Amino acid sequence: MSAVYHDGMRRLQDRFDTRRLADRLDEKLGRAQFSDEDRAFIQSRRFFFLATADAQAQPDCSYKGGDPGFVRVTGPDEIAFPSYDGNGMFRSLGNVSVNPAVALLFVDFEQPNRLRVNGQASIAENDPLLGDFEGAQLVVRVRATRIFPNCPRYIHKMTLVEASRYVPRPGQTPPVPKWKRFEAFCDVLAHDDPARRGG
Repeated sequence: MSAVYHDGMRRLQDRFDTRRLADRLDEKLGRAQFSDEDRAFIQSRRFFFLATADAQAQPDCSYKGGDPGFVRVTGPDEIAFPSYDGNGMFRSLGNVSVNPAVALLFVDFEQPNRLRVNGQASIAENDPLLGDFEGAQLVVRVRATRIFPNCPRYIHKMTLVEASRYVPRPGQTPPVPKWKRFEAFCDVLAHDDPARRGG
């Protein structure tokens, strides 16, 4: 259990008498490889939350969105997802480049469900999957070290109103975000940014 719970967790578990429960939950639900149910759930999601930290352990959390299937289970303990054009800060992937520890949270708000994936991430510009992900700049792979479901009782039930029109899709060119046309930013866009070309 030492790899699963550190001293800070143990102190709170002992304070609230949940150590036995925590150990049983990990024993029964925790795993290091994806089940068929995990694979189906992950590959059906339109988004997930990605937690990273820099070399000084300063945290950052971001939302990653796409169409169902944009996150793929590529091995017994591995997932891959594309990095699309963003705001150019590269906070998440910059963190991964100096500290590969990541945590991903997948949530279903329509039929409340959630799954956590902790692991080690790597980034590749020439990943074989790059061509499979329309509009991807890079591919991120995560080798899972711990996979575990969470109780969904506090998940608010919501439904999808509209899929984002900015998600890269085959045969479609996503519109340029309005903020990239603002005077404050247009002169510092990347040389190949579609907003520079009037896209």
